[in-house]
Amino acid sequence: MKIEKFEDILSWQKSQDLALYIYNMFKNNKDFSFKNQIERAVISIGNNIAEGYERRSNKEFKQFLYISKGSCGEVRSMLYIALKLKYISNQEFEKLTYSSTEISRLLSGLIKTL
Repeated sequence: MKIEKFEDILSWQKSQDLALYIYNMFKNNKDFSFKNQIERAVISIGNNIAEGYERRSNKEFKQFLYISKGSCGEVRSMLYIALKLKYISNQEFEKLTYSSTEISRLLSGLIKTL
C-alpha cells in the first residue's frame, strides 16, 4: 500500500487508538501530574509521525519517527508506574504495553524502509 498521507501510516492509526484508550482510562485519575505526563507522551507518538511525514524529507521524517519511538518508551515506563501505584490492572498493563511495543516495532520497520 502506498502512503499518500500520514493517516495511511499504520503506526499513526494505532497510536490514535492507544491515545484514546489512555485518555479514557485516566480521565478520572486525580494524580494530575501523572495523568498529564502520560497523556502528553501518548499524544506525542502520533503527532511526531504526522509532523515528520509532513516535512517531506526522509531524513527529517526518520528523526521524527525516532522521537515517536522515544515517546512509546516513555508511555511504557509510565505504565509500569501506573501498575505499581494500582492505577491500572495487570490486564490493562499487558494490553497497553503490548500496544505501545507493537507501535514501536512498526516504527522501527518504517525507519528501516527510509
